[in-house]
Amino acid sequence: MTRPAPGGPVLPPMEVALRLDRLRARLDGAGCDALLVTSTTNIGYLTGFTGSAGLLWVDADRCVLVTDGRYRDQAPQEVASAGVDVEVQIAGADQRAVLTPLVQRGTRLGLEAGSATWADQRRFADWFSDADLVATAGLVEGLREIKDEGELARMEAAASIADSALAEVWPMLETRPTEQEVASALDEAMRRRGASDRAFETIVAGGPNSARPHARPGSRPMTHGDLVVCDMGAIVDGYRSDMTRSTRIGGTGTGREAEMLTVVLEAQVAGMAAVADGVPAAVVDATCRDVLTSAGLGDAFPHGTGHGVGLDIHEGPAVYGSATATLRSGQVVTVEPGVYIAGVGGVRWEDTVVVTDGGCRRLTRSPSTV
Repeated sequence: MTRPAPGGPVLPPMEVALRLDRLRARLDGAGCDALLVTSTTNIGYLTGFTGSAGLLWVDADRCVLVTDGRYRDQAPQEVASAGVDVEVQIAGADQRAVLTPLVQRGTRLGLEAGSATWADQRRFADWFSDADLVATAGLVEGLREIKDEGELARMEAAASIADSALAEVWPMLETRPTEQEVASALDEAMRRRGASDRAFETIVAGGPNSARPHARPGSRPMTHGDLVVCDMGAIVDGYRSDMTRSTRIGGTGTGREAEMLTVVLEAQVAGMAAVADGVPAAVVDATCRDVLTSAGLGDAFPHGTGHGVGLDIHEGPAVYGSATATLRSGQVVTVEPGVYIAGVGGVRWEDTVVVTDGGCRRLTRSPSTV
């Protein structure tokens, strides 16, 4: 699956055709003979199909994608383009008729606990009455954590789009715009550069609003001395980037706001330096948190240090104090310490990085300066 990067060179192919066998190798350890994939994101990852509806049956010998008539032409074309050995069935509302014959008495059929609802579970218990249903967690998501070169290229392209859009829009802050005006300008700039969409709802928060980690842009104009937090990302070919930059309108100045900008950046730099293959994710969180605690700002850091990024904006591995994961080469994570003080404002610095054997490589490259 080779596609052109928006406004750039052809992106390298992804290893989609290898993913089904990697999944099959995990089934027995999960107590399954087969897996019914209900997450459309996971279906796309395994088959290349990008439709919004479908079910995917995977066992040792067969892979069957069942979808409806809207995707009669699209599904076979996308699966063929991905080079995956998948049987496509267009069944409309009668998916049961296609899937039920695949079950033999005593088949251990895995369901994705993170995707299948309680209503789904009851429906599948009726459909597959001869099977033993098994709840599974992270079978496909675990595979998704390690990115191949094609995936990394798409994420790097998404990061480059966000970097370029921020460079265009950032000077706008000195004209005292509203948060909504800045957010809209960033979204438009990313799409103009070829992003299929923003990676999540863009956050632009100034002044008192910046003390809320996930504030929504409002109509208040920026004013001199405001702390401003901007959290943004782009999507390229389904893959996302994530980046946060902070500043102060009118310059850094002095006082508590200036200290926050400096110390949080020091924490983020220390956190990125701690990232490497074999390092517990909790160590990265502790590294950031120790810097902030030493500066008397530990209590103002209320969230985890980071998360995995890929087809979803939040995926494994989690990077927080009680995380049990160990970082591995090829994972993509964020490092994003922040402090938030009511009545003063907030600061967050965030980059998306690829874990490597000896450290990490930044995908987001916008300058981090105070």
